[in-house]
Amino acid sequence: MRVTQLMIPAMFVVGAISQYVGASLGVGLFEQLSPVAVAWLRGAGAGLILLVALRPRRGDWTPARLRAAALFGTVTVAMNMAFYEAIDHIDLGTAVAIEFLGPIAVAVAGSRRAVDLVAAAAALVGVVCVAGVNLDGAGGGLGSDGAIGIACALLAAALWAGYIVLGKRVADAGGGIEGLGVGLAAGALVLAIPGLGPDLATRPEAFLSWEVWVLGLGLGLLSSVVPYALDQVVLTRVGRERFALLLALLPVTATGVGAVMLGQRPGWLEAVGIALVVFAIALTSRRAPAPDAGG
Repeated sequence: MRVTQLMIPAMFVVGAISQYVGASLGVGLFEQLSPVAVAWLRGAGAGLILLVALRPRRGDWTPARLRAAALFGTVTVAMNMAFYEAIDHIDLGTAVAIEFLGPIAVAVAGSRRAVDLVAAAAALVGVVCVAGVNLDGAGGGLGSDGAIGIACALLAAALWAGYIVLGKRVADAGGGIEGLGVGLAAGALVLAIPGLGPDLATRPEAFLSWEVWVLGLGLGLLSSVVPYALDQVVLTRVGRERFALLLALLPVTATGVGAVMLGQRPGWLEAVGIALVVFAIALTSRRAPAPDAGG
């Protein structure tokens, strides 16, 4: 099967829709568990689903490959923890805008062409516009604990940059989706104590509810398995710089989902942001075609 240039952005849109539907499950769990624990359940659930579905053979995993996948998974789970904690303290649009500094930084750092720098700048400005961040601070404000939220969002941005770099290595090593499952499972084990410890100490009864575990599996499937598996497919066909810029489709898709499902019609600032992101994608798509898919 040939993966065309038009199919690559389409994969991101499908993954984003799945991710935002899964987010609705996460919001419900916030009433029972801390954001960090919900993020841990997301990673653990995704890792369990992938391990059961793919059943990776033990003999295929060298120590070096296992270490790479474990590092990738740990960074991914930590990224989700930081972002979930951020949106518990600051407005979602503000957190998204800050977090996108990570992939944009990857694009700029790896660029050697002026057109790529222009595309990165356009994507950055576009993401800020779509997220509804205004220079005058309109759009929700930061609140009294905004400093914590900003710090968590910046941490999530740094971890997202690491996710892109490490994810490319896992994808290039072959069996990227298997690496995703092994990595998320390993990351959940590594971060089990910081992820679950506080909630086990303060609200252990929450873990006795079967609904929590079922919702955790659903969250892992929709918010991690589907979008991250699509990431691995795309990462084998494009460079990390273009991948970082394509991630700008996520807030664009969120704007569309919000308009259709929640009646949140974009204003002129959001419309300008969408146009700038599309412009950035058009610039990066002028490169040589991506290689054909195998099989």
